[in-house]
Amino acid sequence: MQAYLVGGAVRDELLGLEVKDRDWVVVGATPKEMLANGFKQVGADFPVFLHPRTREEYALARTERKQGRGYHGFTVYSAPDVTLEQDLKRRDLTINAMAKAENGDLVDPFEGRRDIEDRKLRHVSEAFAEDPLRILRTARFAARFHPLGFSVCDQTMALMKRMVDSGEVDHLVPERVWQEFQRALHEQAPEAFFEVLRDCGALEVLIPELASEKVFQLAMAALGCVHRRLHAQTEERFAALLSPLDAPVAKDRAKALKAPNDCQNLARLVTAFTPQIRDIDAQRPEAETLLDLLDQADVWRRPERFSQLTKVLECALPGDSLTLDLLRTASEAATGVEPRTLLAQGYKGKELGSAIRTERLKRIGDAVAPTNH
Repeated sequence: MQAYLVGGAVRDELLGLEVKDRDWVVVGATPKEMLANGFKQVGADFPVFLHPRTREEYALARTERKQGRGYHGFTVYSAPDVTLEQDLKRRDLTINAMAKAENGDLVDPFEGRRDIEDRKLRHVSEAFAEDPLRILRTARFAARFHPLGFSVCDQTMALMKRMVDSGEVDHLVPERVWQEFQRALHEQAPEAFFEVLRDCGALEVLIPELASEKVFQLAMAALGCVHRRLHAQTEERFAALLSPLDAPVAKDRAKALKAPNDCQNLARLVTAFTPQIRDIDAQRPEAETLLDLLDQADVWRRPERFSQLTKVLECALPGDSLTLDLLRTASEAATGVEPRTLLAQGYKGKELGSAIRTERLKRIGDAVAPTNH
C-alpha cells in the first residue's frame, strides 16, 4: 500500500504557486484496509477516504471506461491491481497527471513537467475525448494560467474540435456547465476561457448568441473590465458577459444555462437598461426618464443591486459614463425622500404614492438641472 500526492498539488508546486488542496492516490489497497487504518469513506461513486488526522482526500487508484454519452457515462474500476500509471492516464491534462512519492520522487509518465516548462495544456491520452466536460476544464485552466503564458496545444485543440463536431458537447447537463462557467468567471483571465471555447467551436453550442465576432469582442471587453475591478461578484461578471445581447435573448440564455436567480436578474436589468441609457441626452436629461429607470431598477428596495447594475453598465457602455453619473446623482437625490415626512403631512393611500413621486421628480430635476445649460 503506497500513497502518492497527485494532480493540482504537484502541478502548483512545480509552478511555484501556493498549494491549496492536497489530494492523494493510494495504490495496492482495498477499502477494508483503508477503514482498518482509521480512514473514513466519503466517495459514493468510487472509493475516496478522508485521512483520520489531516482530513485530506485519499482515493484508491482507479480506471474509468466510457459506457454512454455525456459526463455521466462511465464505469469505474478500482482494485489493488490498478497501477499508479493507469490512474494517472485517465486524467485530463499532462500537467494534472503527475504524482509525487512520499520520498519526494516525481512520477511523470506523460511528461507533464516538460509541458509546464513549455507552457502547454496537452491531453494525456485519447480517453480525453470520452468526457466533454474536459473541454470546459481545459478552457478553465487556460483562463487560470494565461498570465503565466499557457495555451492549449494544437493537438488538443484539434481533438476538442472533433469532440464538438461529434455532438458530445450537446450532452452536457446545464448544471455542470454552469459550475464550470462560474469558476471560469473568477479565474485569472476569464476572457481566455471563452476564447478557447470559441476556437474549438463549443461556444457556438453553449452560448451561440456570443459567437459573432463583434458581439464576442464587446462581451470580452465588458467582462475584462468588470474582472479588473476588485471583488467583482459572479452576477456582475455574468451580466457583463451577456451585456451585448438584446434583453429577451439574454433572458432566455441565462435561463437555459440554469444560472442562479441573482445572475439572471442582474443580466436582465443590464440588457434592459443598455438601450435606454444610450437614448438619454446627457446634456438635457429628463427627470421623469431618470425616475422611471430608478423604479425599474427597484433602487428603493435593492440599493446594492443598483450599485452592481451601474458598475456593469460602466463596463458595457464606456462611452456613456456621463449618463450613468446622472443616474447615480438622481438616485442619491430621490432616495432622500422620506415617506414618513409626507405621512405626517396628511398624505395617505394613492395620494401618498403621488406625493412621493412628485417630490422625487422635483429633487431629481434640481440635482440634474445644471446640465440643462
